[in-house]
Amino acid sequence: MSSNEKDCACSQAPKLIFPCSGASDTGEITDQSARQLARHGIGKMFCLAGIGGKVNAIVESTKSASKIIAIDGCVLDCAKKTLEQGGFNDFLHLRITDLGLQKGKSPATEENISVVYDKAIDMFH
Repeated sequence: MSSNEKDCACSQAPKLIFPCSGASDTGEITDQSARQLARHGIGKMFCLAGIGGKVNAIVESTKSASKIIAIDGCVLDCAKKTLEQGGFNDFLHLRITDLGLQKGKSPATEENISVVYDKAIDMFH
């Protein structure tokens, strides 16, 4: 391996997590599961508003990610649509209502957060 290959650290590009963090109970679950994923070193929680606002530093950092996951709390798919509007199309997408959680009927309990956390880990690997 050349010195340049060692210095590149390309394999160290971050895995980024974009939860919708919406106002509903399922939005809260996306936020809390993303925070838990970040605390456990699975990926780095990142700023979805920065993508929507076209904040250059956030957009450029996202371009260098090794993997991206959008976690949405309902069928509106706000996280997914925000990433797509930002020019990102190569990412994983998890809609937590597809896991049986229901908007307005799924409090942000440890059990519900764990369901999303476990699914996101499965998708990242």
